[in-house]
Amino acid sequence: MSRIGYKTVTVPEGVEVKQDGNFVTVKGPKGELTREFSDVISMKIEGNEVSFDRPTDDYKTKALHGTTRANFNNMVIGVTEGFKKNLELRGVGYRAQMKGKTLILNVGYSNPVEFAEEEGITVEVPSNTEITVSGIDKELVGDAAARIRATRAPEPYKGKGIRYVGEYVARKEGKTGK
Repeated sequence: MSRIGYKTVTVPEGVEVKQDGNFVTVKGPKGELTREFSDVISMKIEGNEVSFDRPTDDYKTKALHGTTRANFNNMVIGVTEGFKKNLELRGVGYRAQMKGKTLILNVGYSNPVEFAEEEGITVEVPSNTEITVSGIDKELVGDAAARIRATRAPEPYKGKGIRYVGEYVARKEGKTGK
């Protein structure tokens, strides 16, 4: 059983936390995030420490307790350091490029696939086989990276496709002739 909800979150200097009912706003050097939390879990701000308490020990409340604490911690990390996902393209002729605020992927389809850069997300292409997705909201960064990866997920026979840096792709043996 996880006890992550009981850990207090230390708010670093330069980060401001405001609570307005169920809405929590965290403002830091990289930006500002606002999120609505459940009213079941109570939040206490004491100096630079934030703690979360649950009223009962039933299964759903325990799960919500840890989730609430983790989401708040991700907000604090996001406004101080930010989040980043790195993707790599593997395959002959696979390449990526930025044209203004649009990511253009050539990944084996007859036409290039285009992704418009969303608000709160920054997409960079350091080389034509690498993509970096960054931002302050962990959920938005992960979602954008997953949608880019889903354009051409790595296939198990040759390993071609878009994958996260360091991702292991289980390889299968191909057909064998007689």
